[in-house]
Amino acid sequence: MLVKSTVGEQRTVLHNISWETFEALLRDTGEDRGSRFAYDCGVLEIMTPLFEHENPKSNFGNFIIALAEELGIEIRSAGSTTLKRKISKRGIEPDTCYYIQNELAIRGKQTLDLENDPPPDLAIEIDITSSSVNKLGIYSALGVIELWRYDGQNLKFYQLVEGQYVECKLSIAFPIVSVSEISRFIEQSKSIGEIALLKSFRAWVREKIR
Repeated sequence: MLVKSTVGEQRTVLHNISWETFEALLRDTGEDRGSRFAYDCGVLEIMTPLFEHENPKSNFGNFIIALAEELGIEIRSAGSTTLKRKISKRGIEPDTCYYIQNELAIRGKQTLDLENDPPPDLAIEIDITSSSVNKLGIYSALGVIELWRYDGQNLKFYQLVEGQYVECKLSIAFPIVSVSEISRFIEQSKSIGEIALLKSFRAWVREKIR
């Protein structure tokens, strides 16, 4: 077992964990626990987010809702729902994720099963410290088309192409949005309040779509 902690996150890594044990841990710990799991073919990482981790997550979530509202797009927020597929022996709980292109396909559903349902269209992953599992490999195995990843300093957009993530400059779900523009607003979040930030972001979106 390996445990490491920073101001942003605390991570515990367990090896040789079977799929059955992973699913049992999910059942036993429930959905209200503060930690998040990432499982990659026998390696289980348990991450407990701290303040430096959670604040950017809140801002990203505000941006997504504002974009959807201003563009008139319906979305379904799936939060940190456990995404898993037994056949690939991989599972993860993103910081937050959304159904956008596939919102209609899961509208009205109360449970999510990736053996039958489509994966979220966009996942957001915040890793202030280096993860001990290959999260891009997990997300690609689950079929998540778009991933935004932020390390506390740098933001990267990825899109899934033939089973592999390639870095891209523009969002697939929101083509008017570039990684440089979102990065600018995330940087602003370090020096202004959240409401002022959101107002500024909405004004920018409205100007873009005029």
